[in-house]
Amino acid sequence: MRRLAAVLAASVSLFTTPLAAQQAADQRLEDLIPDSAVADPESWAAQGVEQAEQPQGEPATPADPAPEADSPLAEEPGIDIPWPDNAQLPEVEPLAPQEDIEFATFGDMPEPPPSSGAQERISSELVLAFPEDAERFPEREAFVDRFKSLSTIVQLDDDDNDARLAAQAEEDEELLQRLLRIYGYYNGEVIRAISDGGESDEQRVAADTKPSVRFDILPGVQYRFGAVDLGGLASAGSDYPLLRETFGIESGDPLLSDRIVSQRYALDTALGENGYAFARIADPRLLVDHDREEGDLTLDVQPGGKYRIGKVTSNVPDYMSARHLQDIARFNPGDVYRRSLQLDLRQAILATGLAGRTTITPVEVAPPADGEPGTVDIAVEMTKAPLRTIAGSLGYGTGEGLKAQASWEHRNLFPPEGMLRFRGIAGTREQLLGATFRKNNFHNRDRILTVDAFASTIDYDAYEAETLSLVGTYERVSTLLFQKPFSWSMGLELVATAQRERDAQGNRGPRQTFLIAALPFSALIDTSDDLLDPTRGYRLGGKTSPELSTRGGMQRFYVRNEVDASYYRKVSERVVLAARAKLGSITGAPLAAIAPSRRLYAGGAGSVRGYGYQAIGPSNSAGDPSGGRSVAEFSLEARVRTGLLGGALGVVPFVDAGTVGDDSLPDFKEVKFGAGVGLRYYTSFGPLRVDVATPINPGPEDAPIAVYVALGQAF
Repeated sequence: MRRLAAVLAASVSLFTTPLAAQQAADQRLEDLIPDSAVADPESWAAQGVEQAEQPQGEPATPADPAPEADSPLAEEPGIDIPWPDNAQLPEVEPLAPQEDIEFATFGDMPEPPPSSGAQERISSELVLAFPEDAERFPEREAFVDRFKSLSTIVQLDDDDNDARLAAQAEEDEELLQRLLRIYGYYNGEVIRAISDGGESDEQRVAADTKPSVRFDILPGVQYRFGAVDLGGLASAGSDYPLLRETFGIESGDPLLSDRIVSQRYALDTALGENGYAFARIADPRLLVDHDREEGDLTLDVQPGGKYRIGKVTSNVPDYMSARHLQDIARFNPGDVYRRSLQLDLRQAILATGLAGRTTITPVEVAPPADGEPGTVDIAVEMTKAPLRTIAGSLGYGTGEGLKAQASWEHRNLFPPEGMLRFRGIAGTREQLLGATFRKNNFHNRDRILTVDAFASTIDYDAYEAETLSLVGTYERVSTLLFQKPFSWSMGLELVATAQRERDAQGNRGPRQTFLIAALPFSALIDTSDDLLDPTRGYRLGGKTSPELSTRGGMQRFYVRNEVDASYYRKVSERVVLAARAKLGSITGAPLAAIAPSRRLYAGGAGSVRGYGYQAIGPSNSAGDPSGGRSVAEFSLEARVRTGLLGGALGVVPFVDAGTVGDDSLPDFKEVKFGAGVGLRYYTSFGPLRVDVATPINPGPEDAPIAVYVALGQAF
């Protein structure tokens, strides 16, 4: 207490000392002003402070020297209290524990009300309760689905921790309130009730209960759209009724925030598809009036005038000319501008592989005038992509042996899109050297002209062949970027080949030289949903090739025909059934007059799995296949997606069957069956396939197991 009194006295001294100093300063103020300053203030001021006269009787005070860094602090005036010693501090007595303090737990919070209304159990620890009358909240089903996908409790249901559940319940309560507003219930209420399932952890464990949360949803009145202002949309003139109908929000409709987003997108699409190349739509503004229970929507739309397409321009005409770009575009000069056609042209350019980056911009050439649309050119700017590719692969196949392949190509050696490729194969059973010229988008979109020349030697179990071939095709086919419902191919094939078959003892027979000219044609109808991994639809294809064969001065004319059909059906979320049938026939010439390489075979990865490549069909006494004039193949498999590896792994049990005959029509006297199971690893570009199969009724030369690895499904 004595120390406290001393401190208070010092405080009083500190507050009173400046006041006394101020009074003293006021008394000496006249002494500080010299007589010369009063007589001539301006001259005295010009002399400066240093030359000012000192007051009479007061000696000049010299300036204090600057203090040293380590000099002690001056004594504080008016304080004479000694610094307390630590040893003199009084001991602090600890507070006595207070026994009547209680802390809040889940049990202190409101218990869930008795079951009433329509309840939706979201998880083992979360329940939503809605009004009994479904008409009071017709969006309940969509509301619940959306909440499930966003709920913190659902996503992080990993333990029975009370604190975790309490924090998550607060987050989910805010989420429910936001969702109510999204569905137009701006005065809705969410009542949260939590139960801990027992008075203690021991009771909870004994009763096998968990903490739980219940939210009672009281939606209230659903607000409606009030005024709907679409800015300058009326300036679209005759197109206004169509565009206004596209934006499907009217005054009095339920105020659903999702509809604002979807209808804004629909209106933007309609503007872009009806010639409005420079249309702009600002972000929507919604003003909610709680008194009217309505929301006024403002969407500033500026159509910007209607346009037709002029011409296509290119920033690299020597690399990809404007004329070529016009060939691959799906529009002509004078057509009404459509944004989707602009985007389609960009995709087509990227699909060529010649452009690393592509930007397409409509450029105004003539503005709209006198009610007529204006004109825009389509300006294409692109950067060149790398054009040269070196590729190689190494593989092994039953019946095909070890094989190494390599290729070099330049994809734009003959602009535009003129590719030249050299390729070679070195293997235990096949050797090849060839050159290929290909012209993509040849005078039209998705048309391909190909000329292929190669020399090869083949030593299969069925035959041995040394061949020179020149093949030209003009085709419209599906690609990974553009799967087409209808594709076709036509061509010319010239072949000179020397071939030898094996006799009954496995020895090579005499060399026979064939000169063959063929006109192959094919067509395919494809309604499937994916090129590499179809899950629904069908494919129906046919091939025909009239051929003229000359051997030893004798000519033979025959026709090779094939029909291939496949069907896909998704029977559940994880199971797809797939079936395939193929029939082939050669008519017009006996088997001996047909070169072995032109005959029909079965067996292998894309045929009857479990058998070697071309191993099914007529054979000599040594067991080597000799081919036939007819073929029939059938396949059935179930493509089952598993939950392993995040759903990327699939299992495919399958069964295949096939037969090859000497006659032009299959006689099914000997049908080979194969069965097995495959694994599929699904990637973004298609499934990787590994099939393991065994022959059901093998011949003496058939191996017990066959393995096939490829990209894409078997069919």
